[in-house]
Amino acid sequence: MGHKKKTSLKTTLQSQQIRLKNKEKAAHAAEAAELKTKHKGKGKAPALRPTIPFTPTDKILLIGEGNFSFAHALVIDPPLSLEHLPPSNITATSYDSEEECYDKYPDAKSKVDVLLERGAEVLFGVDGTRLEKCNALKKRLFDRVVFNFPHAGKGITDQDRNILSNQMLILGFLRSAVSCLAEGTIPTPNQSQKPKKPADDDDDDDDNINDDEDIDAPSPSTTQRARGTVLITLRNVPPYTNWDVPRLAKTPPKPASLGTPPNPNYKLLRSFVFHRKMWKGYEHRMTKGERAHGQGTTGEGGEDRTWEFCLKD
Repeated sequence: MGHKKKTSLKTTLQSQQIRLKNKEKAAHAAEAAELKTKHKGKGKAPALRPTIPFTPTDKILLIGEGNFSFAHALVIDPPLSLEHLPPSNITATSYDSEEECYDKYPDAKSKVDVLLERGAEVLFGVDGTRLEKCNALKKRLFDRVVFNFPHAGKGITDQDRNILSNQMLILGFLRSAVSCLAEGTIPTPNQSQKPKKPADDDDDDDDNINDDEDIDAPSPSTTQRARGTVLITLRNVPPYTNWDVPRLAKTPPKPASLGTPPNPNYKLLRSFVFHRKMWKGYEHRMTKGERAHGQGTTGEGGEDRTWEFCLKD
């Protein structure tokens, strides 16, 4: 019976991949048409500022930090809007043990030393799919739980199997992150001026929320305390788009085994371009061999994109 459910999960994820590929073809055609129309227009749109999805009061949990360069940028030289963010509000974690981390990323130790000196918290050996098992995180809630460029790192050459392994990683993270999210009302992101959808319209179209850049774009907020959000950043090009992160978050497939709890349903709040240049000194490091030392790429062309979710009611 367990084997049957596992097969069902694989079939579900593969059918999502087929649907997504067809959707991408239509999106590329629409994008080409839009660019053609823009070239015919006159004048330029006003410059917009990159979205910074944090506020100075946020408690932030960073998952899978690699060489800790994102945490380092957030503490040492953040964007102007975050200059008053206390380092003590930041908890940066690594999947590797401390020894493994420094062996894989030789520059990590100096960054960790600075983080600790400034008052940030650094944790090693933290599995992003089992956050509830980490004693240091138990009974602690965060406003933002961030996973930049997640990857299973299994080195699987078969593309379909590789996509499946990374989808399982994303599902595990989304399931586990629930234990760390602050409770509150559904956040209302400050979005660009666009035609608004009806409040009850929660169909497939919101996969394409495209708040690439907002003027002063602060993190989602309400007059009451807002519930915590999950942020996942990936390259917005194949094969990463084939993971179909928005779909996994909104309508996750059923668990592969009886012992695995079902995934929660998330609401997509917004997506926006992740500008690496806003995080001074940030370097995305890959997980295997030379790629862990700055070699290799994460997909040619396209952009880095962040998707931000909160739990649905």
